[in-house]
Amino acid sequence: MAFIVTESCIECKHTDCVEVCPVDCFYEGENFLVINPDECIDCGLCEPECPVDAIFSEDELPSDQIPFIEINERLSREWRNISEKKEALPEAKKFAQQKEKLNLLKEV
Repeated sequence: MAFIVTESCIECKHTDCVEVCPVDCFYEGENFLVINPDECIDCGLCEPECPVDAIFSEDELPSDQIPFIEINERLSREWRNISEKKEALPEAKKFAQQKEKLNLLKEV
């Protein structure tokens, strides 16, 4: 089982998780991060580092976040790898508690 980045990350993109990942399995888009499920070793180090609770083990994924399994898999093959911490997006605090942000995901 891999860990999955979920909707809470959209428009926040904190990278605390990236800094602790021993296998560099995070990939970065304009306003979201994803985990490559084939590279994730299921160590769980990333999950507690996320300040917006956007990372879940696949077997503990809330039912409304199941589409993010496919989103993580697909986008991790298209986006560039990220292995160092960066600043969160400028309006991360504004979007941190917002729900239903999938329509804001920029896939390019």
